[in-house]
Amino acid sequence: MGGKNKQRTKGNVRPSSSGKAAELLAKDKGTVPGFIGFGATQNELAYVPAVQGFEEVDSLVDADFRMVLRKMSKRDATTKLKALQEFATMCKEKDSENVKGVLPYWSRIYCRISLDHDRRVREAIQQAFESLILQVKRNLAPYLKSIMGHWLIAQCDTYGPAASAAKMAFQVAFPPNKQSEAVAFCKEEIMSILYDNVMKETPETLSDPQSVPEEEREGKYLRVVTSSLLAMKKLLDLLPENERVVLKDRLIKTLSQSKFWKYCKHKNPQIRSAFFELIIAFCQHLPELMKSEAAKVCPAVLLSIDDMDPVVCPSVWAAALYVLSCIEDCWTHVNAKKGVLPKLWTVLKEGGRGLATVIYPSLLPFFSKLPEEIIVPKMEFFTIFFSTCAKGLLSERALISCSESSAIVAAIMECLRFTLHQNLGMNEDQQKLQQMLINDQLLPLVHSALKNPKLQNSTFSHLADTLLSWEKRADNQEIEEYGDAYQRLLPYFWDGLSQLCMSQVESAEVEKNILEGVSSLLVLLKNPESAQKHTVKKKEKIRFFDEEGTMNVESNNGNCQEELSFEPTYVLQSESLGDSSRCFQHCNPARTVPLEDLVCKLAKLCIAFIKEQKSEIYLAFLATLVSSFPSKNLFTVLLENDTQRNAEFFLEANNEVKTMACNPAVQFLNQKLLTWMKEGKADFSYLIEMLYSVLHCCQKNERTIILNQISEMEQGWLILFHVIQKACVDPIKYVAISDWLKGDVLGEKLVLLADDLCTMEVTIGSSPRKPDSNNWMLLGFALSQHTNNEFMIAEIYIERIIDRLHNALSKDLPKDLTKTGALEPSLSFICDLASNFFCSIKGCLQMSSAEDLLFTIFQLCAQSQEKTHLSDAALHKLKQTWLLGLTSLIKHQEGHLRKYGFFHSSAAWLKSQVQTSTLDVKSLQVLLSCVHTLLDKILKGTQPQSLSHLKILVECMAPDHSEWENLRQKLASQILEGNIFFEQKEIHSVTPISQSKFVFAAEMFYTLQWCEEMKDLCPMISKYHELLLQFDIIQRLRKACSTSCETLFSRSLESGLLWALTTSQYIAETKSDSGYNLKQLYVTVDRFFPLTEASLHTVQNIIPSVLQEDKDLILFQCIAKLSTSKGSDITSIDGGFGSLTIINSYSKKGINEGDHILDDQLFIDVLNIIMGWRNHDEQIFLFDCTLKNPEPHLLGINVETLRFLKLLIKYLPTLLTNEQWDFIMCSTLMWLETCSNTVSLDSKPLMLHFVCQCCGMLSDLSYMFQTLTPEISKALPANLLNEWNNFFVEGAYSQLLPLFLKIAAEFKGTILLPTSVHLLTALGEASALIPLKQLMNHNLPAKFIAGQKTNLPDKLQSIMNTLAPLLLSKARPVQITAYHMLYKLMPELPAFDIEHLKSYDDGGNDEEHGLSPPAALMSVISAQEKVLDNMFSNIPVGEYTDIEPLSEAYYCILGYLLAWKLLLVFFKASPSELRAIYAPYLRDSKCLHKLLQNLFRLMPENPTLPGQIADSASKGLCTLFTEKHAILLQETKALHTEIPKLACAVYYSVLEDLPATVRLWWNSQDKRVSSTVDKYTSKYVSNILSSQEITAVQTSTQMFKSMVVKARPVAREVLATYSVDDIFIELVIQLPTNYPLGSITVESGKRVGVAVQQWRNWMLQLNTFLNLQNGSIMEGLALWKTNVDKRFEGVEECMICFSVIHGSNYSLPRKACRTCKKKFHSACLYRWFTSSNKSTCPLCRETFF
Repeated sequence: MGGKNKQRTKGNVRPSSSGKAAELLAKDKGTVPGFIGFGATQNELAYVPAVQGFEEVDSLVDADFRMVLRKMSKRDATTKLKALQEFATMCKEKDSENVKGVLPYWSRIYCRISLDHDRRVREAIQQAFESLILQVKRNLAPYLKSIMGHWLIAQCDTYGPAASAAKMAFQVAFPPNKQSEAVAFCKEEIMSILYDNVMKETPETLSDPQSVPEEEREGKYLRVVTSSLLAMKKLLDLLPENERVVLKDRLIKTLSQSKFWKYCKHKNPQIRSAFFELIIAFCQHLPELMKSEAAKVCPAVLLSIDDMDPVVCPSVWAAALYVLSCIEDCWTHVNAKKGVLPKLWTVLKEGGRGLATVIYPSLLPFFSKLPEEIIVPKMEFFTIFFSTCAKGLLSERALISCSESSAIVAAIMECLRFTLHQNLGMNEDQQKLQQMLINDQLLPLVHSALKNPKLQNSTFSHLADTLLSWEKRADNQEIEEYGDAYQRLLPYFWDGLSQLCMSQVESAEVEKNILEGVSSLLVLLKNPESAQKHTVKKKEKIRFFDEEGTMNVESNNGNCQEELSFEPTYVLQSESLGDSSRCFQHCNPARTVPLEDLVCKLAKLCIAFIKEQKSEIYLAFLATLVSSFPSKNLFTVLLENDTQRNAEFFLEANNEVKTMACNPAVQFLNQKLLTWMKEGKADFSYLIEMLYSVLHCCQKNERTIILNQISEMEQGWLILFHVIQKACVDPIKYVAISDWLKGDVLGEKLVLLADDLCTMEVTIGSSPRKPDSNNWMLLGFALSQHTNNEFMIAEIYIERIIDRLHNALSKDLPKDLTKTGALEPSLSFICDLASNFFCSIKGCLQMSSAEDLLFTIFQLCAQSQEKTHLSDAALHKLKQTWLLGLTSLIKHQEGHLRKYGFFHSSAAWLKSQVQTSTLDVKSLQVLLSCVHTLLDKILKGTQPQSLSHLKILVECMAPDHSEWENLRQKLASQILEGNIFFEQKEIHSVTPISQSKFVFAAEMFYTLQWCEEMKDLCPMISKYHELLLQFDIIQRLRKACSTSCETLFSRSLESGLLWALTTSQYIAETKSDSGYNLKQLYVTVDRFFPLTEASLHTVQNIIPSVLQEDKDLILFQCIAKLSTSKGSDITSIDGGFGSLTIINSYSKKGINEGDHILDDQLFIDVLNIIMGWRNHDEQIFLFDCTLKNPEPHLLGINVETLRFLKLLIKYLPTLLTNEQWDFIMCSTLMWLETCSNTVSLDSKPLMLHFVCQCCGMLSDLSYMFQTLTPEISKALPANLLNEWNNFFVEGAYSQLLPLFLKIAAEFKGTILLPTSVHLLTALGEASALIPLKQLMNHNLPAKFIAGQKTNLPDKLQSIMNTLAPLLLSKARPVQITAYHMLYKLMPELPAFDIEHLKSYDDGGNDEEHGLSPPAALMSVISAQEKVLDNMFSNIPVGEYTDIEPLSEAYYCILGYLLAWKLLLVFFKASPSELRAIYAPYLRDSKCLHKLLQNLFRLMPENPTLPGQIADSASKGLCTLFTEKHAILLQETKALHTEIPKLACAVYYSVLEDLPATVRLWWNSQDKRVSSTVDKYTSKYVSNILSSQEITAVQTSTQMFKSMVVKARPVAREVLATYSVDDIFIELVIQLPTNYPLGSITVESGKRVGVAVQQWRNWMLQLNTFLNLQNGSIMEGLALWKTNVDKRFEGVEECMICFSVIHGSNYSLPRKACRTCKKKFHSACLYRWFTSSNKSTCPLCRETFF
């Protein structure tokens, strides 16, 4: 044909491309070709529009739809499945017009794919079809006829989900009333497709034999045929009757085909089942067709009844019944005796082969349709039938399944009743048949049931139902012939049943289950209606045609029986129970007489066996008979053949007893029953039932006498327990003995029993006996509720029992609580009794003993377990009991409170516990928890009396005036006097209650405020305070209080101090909540003057809440007083000191607030007044003096002066003159000198407060001068900044720094008082602001360490050695201060190591070296590493460890992390050359290894900040890594999160500054640690670091010659382009998702003019620079560019690493071989020599000199 290179023929313009050919075809023909594929049938071709050519021709089809339709034509199932899912999604998202364009092509695609072999595809196309229908709706109509046939087939798919999806789509398309119309519209097309599928198609025609495997073809064919047969049935069901007639000819054509009838014997069960379902539809809708085809239908169906396939069986039996009903002469077309019945007998003999529930319910209607000639002779026919059924019942499958056996029994009984009913005549054959049915069928069935307990329920129920039916018909006077026949049958049955039962009972090898079966049968026959009550599911019953006349009679009788069956429940309420067999009186005598005779015979037989064999199973059987059939006749029979013994032997002799002795039931009790009870025969429950049967035959008074006498017996308690237990669960029995239960005899005995049980348990020291649970349960019965809201026994005995239980718990508690543990064995029983009692009777807690018991239980619950010695289980049970009792008490007390009841006693006890007992935190917590629960229950009570309960509690618990005074005097108020001069605190406060409760509320506020102020001094007080706040006491008081606060305000003016703090906080919160007006308390400001200590404290604290005009009045009055103060008045409270204190309080939040403007000159005047004091009364200022015993008033005025000066500097710095600045700064220096001379940690609090103010003054000055803005600088005096920097700074810090170090050295312990914390914090804040110049040029004593290697100058090394050890201090302010000062030094230190770099290149030592970071820091780190190793020795890496704040471990870890943070600052400030030699040291010394392991024990597992919701996926959540952690000196409430935050900050810095070293460490870890680190870093850190690196590239100002760097943030990529002359190189650097743990990848972009080998070398070099150097991407690129530049400059590469610049130390190749003259890096040569163990040149192999 021509080769590949053959020249084309001239003029041959036909394109070789199919796409171009399609284009040409479109031009010529004006049409666009599509894809041709298999269609719905063999001859149809599916069309999918193509995209090539002129697309406007198919513009109605959306391009996306065209692509999806093309995918649907693929052969791969997964591709089709995804295409269908995509199609369904597009239908929902696309516009409806676009979706409509698909409809012309959808029908063929649907018809093909709906028959696909893959069931998932078939389900998916139905779901896609539903989505399409929802969009196109009515527009589907033109295409219905081409779709509907396959749609019906899909609804009958053998794969359930696919069929359900198709049905759902059908329901969406058509409402129920339109479905038949839609099907009728397409009936012809549907029938054509179904006919073709059933009659014409083969596996080869449905699928392509060349591409589809044989197994798949066969499976598709079977499924299509099955679905088509079912679809034909569905078509007949949906079509209206007139439309079915239209299809009659098509259906006749189908039925005439022999292939159709062969489906009944098809090998596939699903096809057979579908065939029989279709036959059913024909019989239902077109019976005339079936009659015409009877010769084919009858053999096909009736000869298939032995088809035991579970799929086919239901259909074939249903079809058989329809055929028998539809075709009257069906038996003429089959041979019943040879063809049908033998198959039936085989099925029945095998018990239906596991399908009894399907087959047997159909037997009766099947036999009812058998003609007379088939069942003749009847005796033989029915004998075979019932015997085969009996064999089937005893088959293994039937006995295993209850449902199977029940179905068989039901069928046998129904058929037997039907057969008897049809053969009730008097002729000999019929009588023989009747006898055979009863003797040979019914009674053997009963016999089988007796032997097999699984058959008893169904057999006995149907037997009882049958007997009931016979009895009703026997009494029916309307049909005499039936009545006589049934009256003749009943005695015959009872005789047979009697013989059967007697033979079973008197059998020598009788088994227990047979006796139980006999008893169950007799009980069921006694009351046949009870069988119907046990029926769980109401089953359909077959009613015979000739019984219709008796239906009403039967229903009426049934109702009567139902009423009678419930009558015994109420008959016991009559005067006498009499004979309990009165329920028999209403039954038919035809049943009662033979049944009673049978029971008596069996009972007599049992007595004989009990005498002879002493058999317990016969005794149990007799007990069942006696309890089920109690009557005097039965007891008389039981006493026959026994020697007559007088019952007076058991009873006390009196006239009434003599009458009872004649009762056979009493005689039986005396002679038999009591003897058996004493001997312990059988189960006691049987004997108790017999006892109740005896009592039923006695009068009420007789029962009482009998039970009283039984209680005196040796086993009386055991008998009574079972008697009462039965009565509690059975109302009939309870009513029978109610008089005895309420009597005195039982009540006294129960009281004695309770006393004995409690005495036994409370006895201490003696060996405890095992508690008798039956006796406790007996008491529980007595205390529980029964009928009519009454107790079982008399109420007087109830109260005595409760009193005894209370004494058992409370007798020894006040003396020794350790004895409570001995009560624990009985506590469980007592709690159960109390719980039942509290929940039993309404008003039960009105008894005094009941409230006392509840109070005792409350006492046990409200004390800690260390005191009560109770276990957790016992305490939990006590709490549950107490809560039940409390709820009942609140609910049912109805406002009647006993004076010394539960609420009075509880309140008094709680008060004594608080005032007199020593409570630790846990005891107080337990007590408060119980009180909280108590109050909560009262407040939630719905009854109005709940408030009265609360009132009683509050009144009884509240202390009186003297008690409040004593409590207040015990508080450590002297400490508050020292603390009152500190900064004002924000205090949590509340509002008072009402006039009668002011004192209580005020004292509560005072106490809470005291706890707030003292919590820092004592951990115990802090815990108490937290505990109180947890119960929300403050808010509860505020809600219950009125708006008056005069009590607090008056006490503040009287006493000041803590009352002032309490009042101010209360006023502030009340004002914010309700706009409370304070002015009504003080009326005018004159009430505060003249100033006293109390009024000063009051004004000082409440002035922020005072009205603005009153504030101004107070301010003017104070300034006036200040200006006139001289001499001693300056330091007095009503003089300068008090006035200056109020001015400071006024100005604390700013000189001018909001719109209120004051003249600033007022405050300048105050400063001038203070400066005037220095000129006239300089002795009041503590300048340059020694304060050994300072006077408080002098310290006070100096403190207030310092506060005022600080306010001026903060708010009015620009208004101060040069002279005033000199005064401020000089005064500060002199005050600092005074402090440095005398202060120590042991100084008095007020002196320490003075030092804090001095340090604060210096801090404010330093901060102001370090943060000056240009505007403020211009407004200040000209030389002020120079004077400060050149003179005052040096003078101030030359005194402050030694003072800080001195105070820090004085601190040795781990517990800091609040005063010491304030002092260290103030010194630290001032020291941390020291300028770098003063820090480096310090005048501190030199401090050096022997053997310490350093390159630092002496002064710098000395300050490092001085400050670094402070990181190990046990005081947090010292650690933080040292950190801040060292932080300033770190960036300066690397410069001193740069000179040392030369030794690494030219020193003659070729090994790769590591240089230590600052030795002082490394010594701190190494010291703490040892401590942390011991601390974390048992904690695996990755398990978070919670560190308690301010503990020893906390200080240790804090210093360790701060040292590392400083080290990382030092590392980051170092140039790359130094980082390259610091990093190996950190790696080789293992300190970084230990740091990373410790960090993964300190970082929280979830570092997400609490209380946030991510706005979007892009923003994400804020974590400890995204937030910058500021290390502040001031202690905050978040100290518990400081270590986790700092650990996260250190880990982030390590990853940022030492990525290569961390990467090496991560790669060396085991799998568990490596996985933990990878997951944590990838999730929380990598994204942040990657973004930071990319952002750094974007914002970098570094410019490269010949290289351009660009960033791609979304892709985490950096693009570098290097170009020199004709050389062009493009590199793509990509960060991994777990950056920096994963390696950075370098990919090749474009390259021009570079050899492949050289290119590979450069790629390797860049990869090395980026992954092995601890720096940024920009630094790595700069290093790589330098290397490439050197290469172009002519510098030769090192032939070992193939790089010009060394990857670690950045050196050039300098070591040259004398032979080959090639140069190498020193480090590369060293590694070459050590690894090869040779000293030859790597290139020429000559000895290297």
